[in-house]
Amino acid sequence: MPRILVVDDELLIRDLLYDFFTSRNYDIILAESASKALEIIRSDEIDLVLTDLKMPDMDGLEMLRRANTREDGPPVIIMTGFPSLESAIEALRLRVADYIVKPFNINRLFECIEAVLEEKAPVS
Repeated sequence: MPRILVVDDELLIRDLLYDFFTSRNYDIILAESASKALEIIRSDEIDLVLTDLKMPDMDGLEMLRRANTREDGPPVIIMTGFPSLESAIEALRLRVADYIVKPFNINRLFECIEAVLEEKAPVS
């Protein structure tokens, strides 16, 4: 069962994603802040990070910089209600797997996550 860390300061978004993905047999860990997410990333085995870009304590890109994500670290998908060319370019520099604009289609997000996890899966 894939383990996904959902990072968003909005309770409604966290609850929506939790309900949707647990109903599809994903193991979901929720973090309401980038600081909390950093603790989880450093201590747990995570298959994918799905994070908001703009949060009160630090933005999602800064969180990724501080996480010292290695090449073998979990792939990351950014969600944002405040898209900009600058943040999209920085996301690419940080090797973010995808950059999704809110409001998003939940089925499109699901397809994106499935594709990223499939790409990450070891070849047997």
